[in-house]
Amino acid sequence: MASKYGLLVRVLLIAALMQFRTFVVIGEPQVPCYFLFGDSLVDSGNNNRFVKAEKANYPPYGIDFPQGVTGRFTNGLTTPDIIGQLLGFRDFTPPYATVSNEEIIRGVNYASAGAGIRNETGMNVGERIIFDEQLLNHEAIVSRISALQNNKTFTIEYIQKCIYLVNIGSDDYVNNYLMPNNYPTSNIFTPDQYAAVLIQRYSQQLTTLYNLGARKVVLFGLGPIGCTPAAIAKYGTNGKPCVESLNNLVKLFNDRLKPLVDDLNNGLSDANFTFINFSGIAAPLNAVPNIACCRIAGPEGLCIPNSNPCLVRALTAWYDGFHPSESSNIILAKRSYNALLPTDAYPYDISHLARL
Repeated sequence: MASKYGLLVRVLLIAALMQFRTFVVIGEPQVPCYFLFGDSLVDSGNNNRFVKAEKANYPPYGIDFPQGVTGRFTNGLTTPDIIGQLLGFRDFTPPYATVSNEEIIRGVNYASAGAGIRNETGMNVGERIIFDEQLLNHEAIVSRISALQNNKTFTIEYIQKCIYLVNIGSDDYVNNYLMPNNYPTSNIFTPDQYAAVLIQRYSQQLTTLYNLGARKVVLFGLGPIGCTPAAIAKYGTNGKPCVESLNNLVKLFNDRLKPLVDDLNNGLSDANFTFINFSGIAAPLNAVPNIACCRIAGPEGLCIPNSNPCLVRALTAWYDGFHPSESSNIILAKRSYNALLPTDAYPYDISHLARL
C-alpha cells in the first residue's frame, strides 16, 4: 500500500511540474511589490559574496533554473520564485546584494542561508545576514524608495499594498538547538520553552516589519526537518519514514504560529498576517523516498560541487540534504497561493491576501 501511495505522489509531482510549466501566465502583478525574508529556502544569492558561508553558487545547483547558477539552494525555482510568478511578476525578485534603484520598486529578496530568528543561530556555518539585519536592510530600501518617489506619504501607501513573505526558523533548530556542542540553548531551554522564546522574539521582529510599512505578511511554518535526507542519515528513523523527534520539535513552534497570527492581526491596526502550513502541505511528499537528488558531503548537506545530480528530478522531493526540489517547491507554492485544504493556510491563502 505504501509503495502504491509513493507512486501516486510521484505521478502528482510530475503532473504539478507539467501543469505549472504549461499554464502559468505572467500578467500584471496583483500587488505592486514583493519582499522576501528568510534563510536558505528563500536565499537567491545574497550569500554569494561571503568568503565563508553556506552558498549554492555552483553546479549542480540551478541546473533547471532559467538563468543557471544564481545561489538558489535547489535545481530550479524556489517556492517564493513560483509564488511571485503566480502573483503576476514577470521577473524574479532580485537579491539585496545586487539590487539596483530601478529594481527596488518591485521588491527585494533579503534572505540569507544560515540565518535564524536568534542572532547567534548559524554562526557555525559562517557569515550570514541575520533576520534583524535583514530588517535593517529593508529599512534602508524603504528610505531609497521614498527618495526615488520624493513623496513619503505616497511611499507609505505604496509599500502597504505589497506582499511580504517570511520563511525563517529552521536554522534555529538545525544550526542551534540541535547542536549542543556549539550552542547552549538545549541545556537552557526545554523544547517547549525554546519554541516559546523563539515565538516571543519573532513577534517583536514581525512588529518591526509592520512598523516599516508591511501590512500583508505571509508567515511560513517550519518544514518537516525530520524528513530531510541529512537528518535521516544523521539520526536514523527506527524504521519510520522520518525522524519523528525532530518533527515534534518544530511542531511546538508551528503550533504557536496561528495564535501569533491572531495576536498580530488583532493588536496591529490594518495588519493582515497569514500562516502557511509548510509541514502539512509537505506531508504527502514523505511517501517519496527521502533521498537527495545530488551527491552530498559534510554536515551542511550541500551538493558536491560539479557533481552529477539524478536524471529525473521531477520525481524527487529533495534536491540536497535539506532543500526541496523544484517539483516540491511547485506543490508548496501552488497550495500556498490557492489552498487545497482548509489546513493549508490560516486565515487565508496568498491569493486572498493579495486581494485585501
